[in-house]
Amino acid sequence: MTATYLDRIIDEHRAAAADDARSTASLIEEALAAPPTRGFEVALRAPGLSVVSEVKRRSPSKGDLFAGLDPATLAGQYQAGGAACLSVLTDADNFGGSPSDLQVARDAVSLPALRKDFTVHEHDVLDARVMGADCVLLIVAALGQGELEHFAGVARSVDIDILFETHDEAEIERACAAGATLLGVNQRDLFTFEVDHERAVRVVAAFPDGVVGVCESGVRGPEDAAALGAAGYDAILVRQPGKSRRRPHRRCPKPVTRV
Repeated sequence: MTATYLDRIIDEHRAAAADDARSTASLIEEALAAPPTRGFEVALRAPGLSVVSEVKRRSPSKGDLFAGLDPATLAGQYQAGGAACLSVLTDADNFGGSPSDLQVARDAVSLPALRKDFTVHEHDVLDARVMGADCVLLIVAALGQGELEHFAGVARSVDIDILFETHDEAEIERACAAGATLLGVNQRDLFTFEVDHERAVRVVAAFPDGVVGVCESGVRGPEDAAALGAAGYDAILVRQPGKSRRRPHRRCPKPVTRV
């Protein structure tokens, strides 16, 4: 079977984790000593459809998107445009990101930030907390159930929120079994990188009451945003295209009940 984008990236991260000889106990101490988080999930529970705006230099499928971006400037534009949170890519090899991108972007604004990366080890969770992230990403498709539950437990022990990324009802069930209260639906297939623009609306009925729902990709404009809000999503994740000065969508009303 031909290796997919996700297979290759996860293999790279697992190989790096296997070579990580740092002390877990020392990392936990460092994480516990970090400044308080800003409340990523709480920010997305605000009324209306919130926007998580992404700082992303490149992608494996499309190449350079905004390679020369200044994280501080972009984060400031996002905050001025009404974003509720930031999402910052920190993967270097595949996305051109870095921990510095997250730190510089977050320091420039008052918004909470997600470390968007491929978490495959408890050190990844602790590193996210140490570098200043307010939320860590757990991709359900890339992890076993034991890993999901263990990494979630580590995250909670150091007071960092968890965005569980899912693609279908089975993954939503697995995330909820690990205690998810913040559920993302990625409309981009991480095996082919193709986007299914109907996926998020199709699977939202599987969300339990009380969770925060985030559509993570495939939002093409105001019409898509309105449809996702009407379906019951609390937030959308979007990226500023290229070097445009266009601002993200401001919050718009959404119904209280889900469909």
